[in-house]
Amino acid sequence: MTQPVITSMRDGALAIITLNRPERLNALTSQMHVELRAALAEHAADDAVRVVMLTGAGRAFCAGQDLNVDLPRGPDGRADLEETLLREYNPLVLTLADYPKLTIAALNGPAVGAAANIALACDIAIASDTAMLQQAFSKIALVPDAGGTWILPRLVGPKRALALMLTAEAVSAEEALRMGLIARIFGNARFADEARAFALSLAAGPPLAQQAMKQAVRESLDNDLATQLTLEARLQAKCGRSDDFEEGIAAFREKRAPVFRGR
Repeated sequence: MTQPVITSMRDGALAIITLNRPERLNALTSQMHVELRAALAEHAADDAVRVVMLTGAGRAFCAGQDLNVDLPRGPDGRADLEETLLREYNPLVLTLADYPKLTIAALNGPAVGAAANIALACDIAIASDTAMLQQAFSKIALVPDAGGTWILPRLVGPKRALALMLTAEAVSAEEALRMGLIARIFGNARFADEARAFALSLAAGPPLAQQAMKQAVRESLDNDLATQLTLEARLQAKCGRSDDFEEGIAAFREKRAPVFRGR
């Protein structure tokens, strides 16, 4: 029987998915894609889960595609990488882009190639001080995939994104924080605990408002100002009618922590 290559666990409203091939630096395989999408689907359907955190076992987040496995081949015998992207990577990135819960990439170590872009496809990325991100594709004569050519220019600008792709420069956690690629850095020795605490703090937040924020930011990339202002008004109206808004106001007036229920 094939051993699972991810683990998935619950901690209250937080679900933690761990890429679990540490002997291969959690390099991605077809089996891992299948298990990862299944875990994401399970947590998406679970009303008790508010935040999903993706991390890696061992000393790496993920080394990208496992180049030691047999890749699909076309009739001419050459690698057919389009099939792999269409079947595995593209569905994963699209799932993350429209995921109904908050997603956090917790980079416990290097995130290389497609793994860097999967991390950036999550809502927030946090990192150990030993982590780094690398668009390593040019080292093997490939183009960044897994959404990298769409996500990275929007985060750092097209000129810097292209330079990172062309040079395959490794970006340290400190530099990634300065670039806006990650939101927090935690010390390696306590990274798992600190990452969990950070994720749990977000899981205690207002789910309806969090989803509205995700929608507003995503749509702002294509909206003009007037359209965005209208969207803000519509989303604010929806949040203002929620029980969570009433709870937030009551907690503010009573000087206590709010208890949000997502309704």
